[in-house]
Amino acid sequence: MSADAYVALKDLVRLRYRAQGFSYRPAQPVNSVLTGRKRSRLRGRGLDFDELRHYRPGDDVRNMDWRVTHRTRTPFVRVYTEERDRPVWVVVDQRLAMFFGSRHQMKSVGAARTAALSAWRVIGVGDRIGALLFNDTTSKVYRPSRSPGALMSWLANLVNMNHQLTADSNEPSRADALSEALKKLSRYLTHDSLVIIISDFDGWDDQSLAAIKAIRQSNDVIAALITDPLERSLANADQLVVSDGAFQIQVESGKKEADVRFRAKFDAHVGSLGESLKRHQIPLISLTTESDIANQLLRQLGGTPAASTAARQ
Repeated sequence: MSADAYVALKDLVRLRYRAQGFSYRPAQPVNSVLTGRKRSRLRGRGLDFDELRHYRPGDDVRNMDWRVTHRTRTPFVRVYTEERDRPVWVVVDQRLAMFFGSRHQMKSVGAARTAALSAWRVIGVGDRIGALLFNDTTSKVYRPSRSPGALMSWLANLVNMNHQLTADSNEPSRADALSEALKKLSRYLTHDSLVIIISDFDGWDDQSLAAIKAIRQSNDVIAALITDPLERSLANADQLVVSDGAFQIQVESGKKEADVRFRAKFDAHVGSLGESLKRHQIPLISLTTESDIANQLLRQLGGTPAASTAARQ
C-alpha cells in the first residue's frame, strides 16, 4: 500500500466532522491512556473555589482577591476548579525525519492529521487552541484562540510546511530542532496550559527532557508518538530501497542480523522516551502511520472507533 506523501488543507478541514468522541480533559474513560491524570488547577471563573495563591504574570485580574492583597501587601488570586478558558497548544513536528512512511501515510502527514483532529476537538469543547509548527530550519508560533479563522490560518501554514518536505532536500534533518522548539514554546507559556507534542521524537536526549520538564512544572503535557511499521522491523519490507535523493541502494530486508540491529535501535529509542515520560507523569499516546489516525485517537482516548478502519482520511 502506498503512503500519502502530503496532506491537503481540505482534508484537515474535513477532519472537523470526525473530531468527536474523545477529549484531552482530565475526566477520562477507564480505557483511556490518560486515565488517572491529575486534574489541573486551571484558571476559570466557576463556582467551586479551589485555593488562594500568589499572583503570577498572565493571571486574570478579575480573579484577584483584593481583601487578602490589601492585608498582606502582596497580590493574591482566587483559583477555581472549573475547566474554562483553558489554553491548549499543539507542537507539530515537520522535520525531514518525519518524511517517512511505508503504509497509508507519511509520519509528517499523520502528525498534521493528529494536530488538526486535536485542534478541532479543543475548539469544539470551547477551549482555546494555539500551535507551534517546526521543521529543520524554522518554527512558527500561533497564540491560542477560539476562532476557527485563526485555526484555519495555521492549518494552512502547516500544509505549506508539510509540502516543503522533499527527499532531495539539501538540508539535513536536525535532531536538536525538537529541544529548540520546546524551549521556544516555553517563552510563550504562562501556566495551566495543556501542551500536546506530536512527533517521532527523533533526537530525544537530555536537552529535550529538560525542556519538557521545564514546561511540565506549570503546565500539563501529553506526548503523541508517531511511528511507522518499517521502523520496528525490516522484515516488514519485501523489497526495501533507500535513497538520499541522489543515490539509492537496495537493502536485503530478509537478513536476520540487520533486522535485529534495526529493531534494537528502535526499541531503545521508544523505551528511553517512554521511561523518561513516565518518570515525570507525562502520558504517551502511540500512533502509527499504518491506519486511520482518527480511529487510533478514539481507541487511545477511550472512544469507540468507526466500524470500519479501512476508510482513508
